[in-house]
Amino acid sequence: MESKKARLDRFVATRLGINRKDVRVMLAKQRIRVDGALASHINQVVDQFSVVCVDGETLQDNHPIYLMMNKPVGVVSATKDDQHKTVIDLLDKDKYPDLHIVGRLDLNSSGLLLLTNHGEWSRSLTSPEKKVSKVYEVQLEKPVSDECIRTFAEGIYFPFEDIKTLPAGLERISDTLVRVSLMEGKYHQIKRMFGRFRNPVLALHRLSIGSVQLDSELQPGDSRELTASEVERLTMDGLTVERAL
Repeated sequence: MESKKARLDRFVATRLGINRKDVRVMLAKQRIRVDGALASHINQVVDQFSVVCVDGETLQDNHPIYLMMNKPVGVVSATKDDQHKTVIDLLDKDKYPDLHIVGRLDLNSSGLLLLTNHGEWSRSLTSPEKKVSKVYEVQLEKPVSDECIRTFAEGIYFPFEDIKTLPAGLERISDTLVRVSLMEGKYHQIKRMFGRFRNPVLALHRLSIGSVQLDSELQPGDSRELTASEVERLTMDGLTVERAL
């Protein structure tokens, strides 16, 4: 349905092309079921995943879809693009229609990307107020300094936008390979933060979002549906405000 949520009478009237007054009569005659139960109120709210039936005919039976992808370098995090292949192009569109992206990765970045048709779920994970952590592995041109680690932990001020980043975790894996933990996702944020120290990012790979890590068996470009446990954990991540890195 066009709106993610709607009153039952409006939804049925639109789907059947009838007057909303006629829906009241159908309701009184117990001809409408929502999620298997007889509907009793015209102002009952239905959403995109409500199963709505009239006289045994199903008007809507959508199911939430949650995917994880190992996004490869050179593919755009977009539904359409005139110049580059998109992550949607990597999917079976007949099996997975109408998906959108939960938090972008830029063209030259790789790693964990979530896709879904569940708008409220994705908003809960990308809302700045929820501070859902994201962890990246970053290959740098030069060794990272102790000053850089301290500055990431304090937050970096960008005068052009008059913003200061939230504290970010920065852990050395080797001299030029680091792990970065963020609770936000400003435009090219990691590259710009290292740019403050004149240390170009050569590669950026997202390892995790919230409590869910990228499946190590997924090759670049491959995807799979999230398990019920992963969906539940990410749902809880999206419900929790303020977390430690």
